[in-house]
Amino acid sequence: MSVIETIIDIPAEHEKNVCGQFDAYVKKIERTLHVTIVARDGALKLIGPEAMIKRAKSVFNNLVELSKRGNAITEQNVDYALSLAFTESDDVILEIDKDIICRTVTGKPVKPKTMGQKQYVDTIRKKMIVFGIGPAGTGKTYLAMAMAISAFKNGEVNRIILTRPAIEAGEKLGFLPGDLQSKIDPYLRPLYDALYQIMGAESFLHNSEKGLIEVAPLAYMRGRTLDNAYIILDEAQNTTPAQMKMFLTRIGFGSKVIVTGDKTQKDLPAGAVSGLDMAMKVLGKIDDIGFCSLTSSDVVRHPLVQKIVQAYDDYERRTEAAKPLLQDRLPKKVKDGKNKTHTRGKEERKNDH
Repeated sequence: MSVIETIIDIPAEHEKNVCGQFDAYVKKIERTLHVTIVARDGALKLIGPEAMIKRAKSVFNNLVELSKRGNAITEQNVDYALSLAFTESDDVILEIDKDIICRTVTGKPVKPKTMGQKQYVDTIRKKMIVFGIGPAGTGKTYLAMAMAISAFKNGEVNRIILTRPAIEAGEKLGFLPGDLQSKIDPYLRPLYDALYQIMGAESFLHNSEKGLIEVAPLAYMRGRTLDNAYIILDEAQNTTPAQMKMFLTRIGFGSKVIVTGDKTQKDLPAGAVSGLDMAMKVLGKIDDIGFCSLTSSDVVRHPLVQKIVQAYDDYERRTEAAKPLLQDRLPKKVKDGKNKTHTRGKEERKNDH
């Protein structure tokens, strides 16, 4: 394989953003693509195999363009650009970056950062009900919240309703101090956090007092009909089938519903069926309902979170694959269980008589 050299010019004002602190991003690209990169006078000299040089150029071109658009380049941007460099659609990162949903109270644009997130946002725009399923850190709730706030500001809906089941994870609600609202608020805190960041605390409190934005436990939805509203059900993996059916049948005219959940993080009692799992089986063939599955490659938190999610996925796959082998190795008596032993006992007692 021939080794070639090429030079990429990086504008001085974008050099620090693209290369990272102490050239951290440059070193990561070197390690991943097995190329040598030499920084010299505002330019980068790339040395390595032709195929890898082509990929490295693609990564740097994408990062420079993102920087020119005003993005602060993060490790997640670099990792995703590197992963796309091995595909035919390596310039898709620039297409994703164009899709600005709204802006936070500080003016920061909220937009999808991966192909999975882009498909999720597009599905929300097209379908009346959308299920967003994926691991922690994939932006399921945050993007849903951004879409809801954008629709509310544009007058597409009259109010926003955010809900999640108040499932206890190891602690009982009765042991927490305060009145009922004080006990429930910790379960709804992630929704408040996203609202404050995107909308601002003052705007949220103003609209909340008017009843235009409501954050409530799922149990409070029973018996209501929700018209002209943007409704988000978070942590749906902790609903029972009855709760999920109750929630989905609250929908009125002019409403949009987003259901988010992570099938790997259930706090339901052992053996209980998740309403999210059942809904996916029952509703899969209805046209106006969309299902989006996000994966570890869509994680946009710290890169370590992506590695943790991937490690758990790999472990669960190995465990599932090993189950039949373990079952085959069990002694016959263990497989048969206690029933045969019990039967033999009865037969022996008959013979004794």
